[in-house]
Amino acid sequence: MTGTDRLFLAISWAIGLCCVVFLMLPIVITVAASFTSSSVYTLPPPEWSLRWYRSLQERSGLWEAVTLSLNLAVVSTAISLVLGTLAAVAVARGRFRGREAIATFTVSPLMMPGLVVGVALLQFFREIGLRDAYWSLLLGHIVITLPFVMRTLLASMSAFDFSLVDAARTLGLSYPKAILEVLVPNLAPAYLTGGLFAFLASMDNYPISIFLTDARNKTLPIKMLQYLEEQPDPSLAAMSSGLILMAVIALVVGARTVGLNRMIQG
Repeated sequence: MTGTDRLFLAISWAIGLCCVVFLMLPIVITVAASFTSSSVYTLPPPEWSLRWYRSLQERSGLWEAVTLSLNLAVVSTAISLVLGTLAAVAVARGRFRGREAIATFTVSPLMMPGLVVGVALLQFFREIGLRDAYWSLLLGHIVITLPFVMRTLLASMSAFDFSLVDAARTLGLSYPKAILEVLVPNLAPAYLTGGLFAFLASMDNYPISIFLTDARNKTLPIKMLQYLEEQPDPSLAAMSSGLILMAVIALVVGARTVGLNRMIQG
């Protein structure tokens, strides 16, 4: 290796390290601020304390918001897994015009600004007379979770041998049962990956939920925004740390069961 090669290698490592620090520093600061004993955000903390984690029990409406967010995340992810499977099978096995357009359209919510999708959903629900906040939120969260599932399943189905499904049908299974007993187990890593990302996307969604909530149905991100306006203390950092921990757990589970490389490729 020449001196020039070593120089460019060192520069590449330095740039990579700077990018990692730039991306991770806000997360580290948020977690550190959640353990302060001060009533304001100060770093380094004057004392390390669990004060703001204990204060979460006294936050009005917090656990209702957490329950609603978990409910929406679980239900929307489950529905997206079913709909995503059906849509992915149709696109992967279909031989009709426009199937590529359908695949692109299904993941289009990921390409559009969340605020645009939120405004569009709000106007659409008003036009069809849907006023219930819970059902509006659930349908909106399905819109944002389905692309994660669809994208992951399509990538995995491209390497799946569908002759296994045909063989199961020749042995007497119906097509839906063959999909359930042959396709689903073979694509379990894709289901896990897509489900984890969909769940996290639903839990953390703000730009769409802000248009669909009401006074009695507020998701956790919307409730955190309300707290930020009313009383911006380090308890918000404690809530954010909980969401960060959830994302870390999801990555660890995915890495142990699927592998980070397959998660990224999916």
